[in-house]
Parts: sequence; structure tokens; C-alpha cells
Amino acid sequence: MRPTEIFLAHSARDVVFVAGLAERLRADGMLPWYSERHIVGARQWHDEIGQALERCDWFAVVLSPSSVRSEWVRHELLYALGEARYRRRIVPILYRACQVTRLSWTLPSFQYIDFTKGFDPGYAALLRVWARASASTSARPYRSRSR
Repeated sequence: MRPTEIFLAHSARDVVFVAGLAERLRADGMLPWYSERHIVGARQWHDEIGQALERCDWFAVVLSPSSVRSEWVRHELLYALGEARYRRRIVPILYRACQVTRLSWTLPSFQYIDFTKGFDPGYAALLRVWARASASTSARPYRSRSR
């Protein structure tokens, strides 16, 4: 199923990449949510993040050396992994090479969307995930076949 709203979990250090990704997603008719854009000053940011996690129907985690060290990215990912509605709707986005098991031992079982070779090829691969999910009635997970 094509996403209605996509939660973009990321490190604040990767916000330039995330903002560019969100802009492209919006241009293609999708609604991305990420903290730097959607949290207004003086609001309870942890509540805003929680509400977005409850509302979004897809979860994408931007993987980088900064994000795998982020406690907040870890909390967000653990929430998504524990939510039945995110089952088969978690998309790891490899922005920069990193040790993904530092964030979660489960991530190597997912097929990453690789942006390390360029934004355009990575973005095309990301759109294919949702095109396949739309074509499938069960929105199957995209897991590595090597495991």
C-alpha cells in the first residue's frame, strides 16, 4: 500500500539529507513527517514525536554513523518494531555507511534502500518499495534473501 504518512527517524546531524528526501516525497504526493519540520518551538517535542509515530502508516529510519548512536532513533525504531501496524512497513534507508547492528540487531534482516551511491538511484529504489507494496494486497516485507 502506498504510504499515507511516513515517519522519518533520523539524527539531527542528517537533517539536510532528510529535508531533501522529504521534499522529494512531498513532490511525489506523499506526506513525510520528521521532527525538525513538524515540531514547533515551546511544544512538548517528545509528545509530538509520539503522536506522529501513532499516526503514520510507514516508518523509515535513516541510517548513518550519527543515527546508530542516537538514543531517540533507537527509541523510535523499537516502537515501530513493536507495533503490529508497522509490520512489513519499516524501511531502512542507508544514507552513510555505518554499523547498523549498533542501532538494532534486527536491521540486517531487512533489505536497505541504499543512498550511498547517489540520491537519485536510492530514491528510485525507495519508490519501487512502495510500488511493490501497492501491487500486493499484503504489503510483504523486503528482507534480505541472504539470511
